[in-house]
Amino acid sequence: MNGTEAESRHHPVVVAHRTSRAADVQLRVADAITRFAGSMPFVYLHAIGFTLWMLFVEANPWPMLTLVVSLEAIFLSTFVMIGQNRQAAFQQAKADHDFVEQELELKTNTELTRAIHAMTTELHRRLVPEGD
Repeated sequence: MNGTEAESRHHPVVVAHRTSRAADVQLRVADAITRFAGSMPFVYLHAIGFTLWMLFVEANPWPMLTLVVSLEAIFLSTFVMIGQNRQAAFQQAKADHDFVEQELELKTNTELTRAIHAMTTELHRRLVPEGD
């Protein structure tokens, strides 16, 4: 399957969203960090790292470990908010697109219904005698 076929299987807003995100280096980095931070390897890495730190690096690890974990939490929460803002913007763009498409479809269906009604009326006028 080539790129055009793959894109045709996705909503136009999804394609536009992916294209815009791929064009921005900062967004690609934020996406990569968010993707990794939301994975089990991230959890395993931290569990092993913190255990090694507490056992072998510092005799009294809590002050420095608390600082490191707090700073990491600040940055990770920022990446979570970036992801939430991105998702909200994506959902709004998709909703806007869907609304426009549905309105166009409704207008088209209304026009078709009117045309069918006009044709049916004309056929009835031509085929059914006036006295009936």
